[in-house]
Amino acid sequence: MSDIKSLDDLKSAVSGVDAPAAVASAAPRTPVRDAQGRAYATGKRKDAVARVWVKPGSGKITVNGKEMPVYFARPVLQLIVNQPFGVAGVEGQFDVYATVSGGGLSGQAGAVKHGISKALQLYEPGLRGALKAAGFLTRDSRVVERKKYGKAKARRSFQFSKR
Repeated sequence: MSDIKSLDDLKSAVSGVDAPAAVASAAPRTPVRDAQGRAYATGKRKDAVARVWVKPGSGKITVNGKEMPVYFARPVLQLIVNQPFGVAGVEGQFDVYATVSGGGLSGQAGAVKHGISKALQLYEPGLRGALKAAGFLTRDSRVVERKKYGKAKARRSFQFSKR
């Protein structure tokens, strides 16, 4: 037969590259920042799209030119927006500037949360593990189902009348 003794030997035989060398060649993630030292990301949720810039600061969050407590008046929405900082353990260390459009306030809060999470992991790649484990880097793909013809709504039928 052959002299393949372990799984690493099998991988190196198939790929033609020595297995430990392949692991060592995987480049670590590097921070992605612009000329002003900010990280940019786009967050999406339902019909809302948020453009988010993150930079080191005092924890000030600005959404569409307004302070976050003014724009997102409900405490639940403020909690949603602040979740990524709590999971990553960097509360009060980053300033956020976001512009968000489309959808309602709940979808917009989710979009800003998604954008903040993506921007944080671009600014500091070491935070990626915590954010990914919490599920904040995954785009929630649930959207409103479209209305079908012959139906009152997406699935609701018109009332049946026998006579």
